[in-house]
Amino acid sequence: MSKIIIALIIISTIFSCQGQTQKNMPDKHEFTNDLINETSPYLLQHAHNPVDWYAWNDETLELAKKENKLILISIGYSTCHWCHVMEHESFEDSTVASIMNEHFINIKIDREERPDVDQVYQKAVQLITGRAGGWPLNCIALPDQRPFWGGTYFPKENWVKAITQLAELYEKDPQKIEEVATKLTEGIQQSDLVQLNTEEVSFTKVELDSAVTNWQSYLDLKNGGRSGAPKFPMSNNLQYLLRYAVQNDDSNLLEYVNTSLTKMAYGGIFDQIGGGFSRYSTDEKWHIPHFEKMLYDNAQLINLYSNAYLVYKEPLFKNIVYETIQFVERELYNDIGAFYTALDADSMTESGELEEGAYYVWTKEELERILNDDFEMFSNYFNVNSFGKWEKDNYHLIRNLSNKEFSEKYDISIAELTKKVDHWQEVLLKVREKRSSPRLDDKALTSQNALMLKAYIGSYTVFDDDHFLKMALKSAQFISNHQFKEGGGLFRNYKDGKSNINAYLEDYAIVIDAFISLYEATFDENWLKTAKQLTDYTFEHFYDEQSKMFFFSSDENQDLITRKIEIEDNVIPSSNSIMALNLFKLGHYFENKNYSTNAKTMLNNVKENVVYYGGGYSNWLMLYNNYIGDFYEIAIVGSDAKKRLKELSKNFIPNKIIIGSLTDSDLPLLEYKYSENETTIYVCIDGACKLPVNETNAALKQINIKY
Repeated sequence: MSKIIIALIIISTIFSCQGQTQKNMPDKHEFTNDLINETSPYLLQHAHNPVDWYAWNDETLELAKKENKLILISIGYSTCHWCHVMEHESFEDSTVASIMNEHFINIKIDREERPDVDQVYQKAVQLITGRAGGWPLNCIALPDQRPFWGGTYFPKENWVKAITQLAELYEKDPQKIEEVATKLTEGIQQSDLVQLNTEEVSFTKVELDSAVTNWQSYLDLKNGGRSGAPKFPMSNNLQYLLRYAVQNDDSNLLEYVNTSLTKMAYGGIFDQIGGGFSRYSTDEKWHIPHFEKMLYDNAQLINLYSNAYLVYKEPLFKNIVYETIQFVERELYNDIGAFYTALDADSMTESGELEEGAYYVWTKEELERILNDDFEMFSNYFNVNSFGKWEKDNYHLIRNLSNKEFSEKYDISIAELTKKVDHWQEVLLKVREKRSSPRLDDKALTSQNALMLKAYIGSYTVFDDDHFLKMALKSAQFISNHQFKEGGGLFRNYKDGKSNINAYLEDYAIVIDAFISLYEATFDENWLKTAKQLTDYTFEHFYDEQSKMFFFSSDENQDLITRKIEIEDNVIPSSNSIMALNLFKLGHYFENKNYSTNAKTMLNNVKENVVYYGGGYSNWLMLYNNYIGDFYEIAIVGSDAKKRLKELSKNFIPNKIIIGSLTDSDLPLLEYKYSENETTIYVCIDGACKLPVNETNAALKQINIKY
């Protein structure tokens, strides 16, 4: 790999990364390129650049070969702040565009629509620069898609210098570029390879404890989250640590998770007026976020806070669930049951400038004028002071006291305080809605809609709110009615009434997971059987026989220079870790040994990484934990099965699946268990059941878990 790096250094330049506020695009457009035919909000944002942008498709790639031009690949997404900055600085500039148009076939890609392409060129830039990638991602490739140069954000002067030099190099010494492209492509193809682990499967409590111990050295015990800044609300990390802490009666970890969730809820990363979480915090105390709001973050955080409520019974956590759901339904919901992808970080100021966070922040004078006599108490509650000040005399609201602490300090009852906070939120939300709103990315992605579906199921089972179940069913119907392809398989994207783009493993894995959860909440076997059908489809079109893992893209997708296998859990858990958990559960539901064996093999393949880098493999740790100690199959049969299910759902039991029916069922775990005269609960382990009981409390006593 060192030869690759040395070769790349010859044609690479180190660039600094600085940005500034830019004016919005003009209403009238002098230029229009091929992106005008796309549906992606991100691509459409570039449809009137003077750059001759093309979409990534067979025709564009063939054009590059025909004209023997280098491919300039620029990847981003609609709410990416630095993507907007680079567009305004370079891609809206006619002089820059003329250089790009003369020497390159310019391809603009929405990374949320085409994560398969993004994965390939992110890895290229990581190998080139020796650093993590990001967006905007800019990569130059030969006409056959093989990359040889790239980076992230470039200021205009550096960008012009770089692309000019690369164009000259391709004309004068193409062999040098060919050598680099060959070595870099080999590096990309070799990276993230998963070898079949032929050693005997062995999962131990010692290894599990070691993974968590290693992980704890990176935790911020004071502020929550990971040490340092920026801070990301990594939902799956906290989900796993919550599970581990409960099952191991670890008071320190329980306190850490509680601290993380509380500080996030108090922080500016949570919209104290309108609900919902921003992408991440730029500082250690969760105060100033990167203001974009993503559906995938909020969906997972709803689930996390719902589960945490079962453990801590903290009213704050319930409030966060409800306020976040209200945000999603107000800002990201389409009444056919679909959920949009994101809100931009930037919005227009009164002076006509695009500015990050402008929609969310307040001046002291503004708040005084709106709140009148309530301002003093409001300013103490939300820290309109040095603790909450940001920049340009703007304040971003943040809490540092619980309602109980505040009520005692300022001599006000909690009931009266709650009424005041609700009133403040209502008044300020109305004022804020008169401002220029952040731009909306109104495409609906299958995987993210399934995350939201699972969020509704999680909140329904915990809080028994029928509205959540109604919304979950509507979401599931949207996926079923619009995102299923004739003849099998899924679409990834829905926009303007049309479904398109062949789905990726991420979409299948999360839909399967969500449908299993929907079955567990309703006992409607159609959802479980559909989950199995989709699983069988992934074996047919995504499965790698050599490694026993799953490729990210289908065998029906367009050929890229490599086909990736995703294993590392990130903000969204990896598609393979979700699939492995799905196979584990479905193996139990259907007594399918192939599923069960494959889940165990997949975990064994990545076990070394899981044990040593727990924080990057937290969803794999969920599966690992399932093999340590008892894993329960809880079967509930009889006319009162749903009532017993609701009683059971008030308890945090992470090491279980639930199966049930109001009538007789042919599902393996329910055979011979139904009786017309009573409702019975069976607590089983690998099909071996304890004595049947009729009351939920009796079943809970059979489940050996500490609380």
